[in-house]
Amino acid sequence: MKTVSKEELKELYDKDFPRWVDINLQLLKEKAYDLVDWENLLEEIEDMGRRYLDTCISYLAIILEHLYKWDNFKNLVGTDGGRSWIRSVENSRTRIRAMLKEYPSLRNKLSEEIERAWIRARSKLEIWLRNSDYDPEDFNIPEKCPYNYEEAMTRDLKKELK
Repeated sequence: MKTVSKEELKELYDKDFPRWVDINLQLLKEKAYDLVDWENLLEEIEDMGRRYLDTCISYLAIILEHLYKWDNFKNLVGTDGGRSWIRSVENSRTRIRAMLKEYPSLRNKLSEEIERAWIRARSKLEIWLRNSDYDPEDFNIPEKCPYNYEEAMTRDLKKELK
């Protein structure tokens, strides 16, 4: 492997990421720690950890979006139309539980991310309303999440069908 300088290695991070990975991996295997692009490597490791949390936050956002639709827009689609929201909530919970079983350290982190999930849910609600020919401003969707984590993960909407 051709030797590259630390500056060239840092440039590779943006220009040829797979090569940057290969070179850093080789440097680590050779224990040439002083040549490793530590700044970008640490950032990548941090991003790897956030990826799984971000996936869970996305599923939590789906749950919050559909809970809110169920509570506030059943009259627009009817209870039968809301059944897909119930399925979506249940499917997202199943996916979150699977992720938490695989990565238990995410359990505490996810419960602290309800507001981040709500930001995503809120934007999806606004898009849904606009696509349904409604003005989101007419519905006063709250800035702060109206649900807590426990409710998002356990509320039984099927019981509310009756």
